[in-house]
Amino acid sequence: MLAWLSLAEFLGMSLWFSATAVVPALSAEFELDHSRAAWMTMAVQGGFVVGTLASALLNLPDVLRVRRLFAAGCITGAAANAAIVLATSFEQVMLLRFLTGVALAAIYPPGMKIAAGWFTRQRGAALGILIGALTIGTAFPHLLSALGGTISWRILIVTASGLASASAALILMVVRDGPYVAASAPFNPHVVRLTLTTRGTRLAILGYLGHMWELYAMWSWIAVFASLGLTGAVASRPGSLWAFLAIGSGLIGCVWAGFAADRIGKARIAGAAMVASGVCAGLSGFAYEAPAIVLGLLLLVWGVTIVADSAQFSALVAEHSPREYVGTALTIQTCLGFLLTMVSIRLLPIVAGLTGWQWVFLVLVPGPALGALAMWRLAADQAQGPG
Repeated sequence: MLAWLSLAEFLGMSLWFSATAVVPALSAEFELDHSRAAWMTMAVQGGFVVGTLASALLNLPDVLRVRRLFAAGCITGAAANAAIVLATSFEQVMLLRFLTGVALAAIYPPGMKIAAGWFTRQRGAALGILIGALTIGTAFPHLLSALGGTISWRILIVTASGLASASAALILMVVRDGPYVAASAPFNPHVVRLTLTTRGTRLAILGYLGHMWELYAMWSWIAVFASLGLTGAVASRPGSLWAFLAIGSGLIGCVWAGFAADRIGKARIAGAAMVASGVCAGLSGFAYEAPAIVLGLLLLVWGVTIVADSAQFSALVAEHSPREYVGTALTIQTCLGFLLTMVSIRLLPIVAGLTGWQWVFLVLVPGPALGALAMWRLAADQAQGPG
């Protein structure tokens, strides 16, 4: 069931992954500068934040049948995404990407709830595998760029919509709800407040925020950083290849951390991963313009550690939340995290414009540092036990 769910999540989230591959082509067609092109990517993030916020406030992942919500998100997102091929202006594209992001809010968090419903003792490993599959999908467009693909952006968009539609069919026909999370619950307007005031859940979310401050900013700009460091050009095949390897290597981190967390402790593993990724961010400037083997080694270690903790935050939130409202708690976590990514993604090119790209990733170091502190506090609470 985990394999089928991972496939469904990957297919559905291809709507998000496709944006990375088509933004350069759309920028050329609509004659966009770097600032407007960045906002095209951030429109998806913004839509996702709005969608998860509405979903959390209305308890949608817990009030509705979660697989039907997932399928509805796939179909709605596929339609909005496919309509981009008919767009005649930048504003239309922005609106459609925003609506796609809203729809994705019904895919990503509900998928985590379904996975959590199938596992208790091995929940960390299960969510690690699920996030690992998404990590490979995130890296894939960089591979296409590195290989110099000449596929029309319209074909990529339509293909992504087709994959999302297939995900809807898969989630309804093959995937089933697990026994460890309630299938549905009555609406409770106080769930958001209860989630944020429960100490264990609050610390897990704080750790997740530190993680998200670093993760998507690194993923969004690592190709530019590597390209400039290796060749001096903003976009290059070596830079794209290293970006693919750095992001894709996260699969190793997700799976390893998942199995280790179930033995050692999720909070401890998440804290250790954030310390390691924070160190890599701090060392990134020294590897800039270094030989490719030096830069590549740092990027691979960073890629493994930066996402290794991702699934563990979701597992911790699921463990510390009321069983009947796990979906809402996961959605709140995701909403806050992706809202923060909009700040860090936009901040990096601004800082780079002032100081250059060599030391720009130092801006990310406070995120994993503070996140690790939250995880150590949670681990200490768990070691003390109730009371």
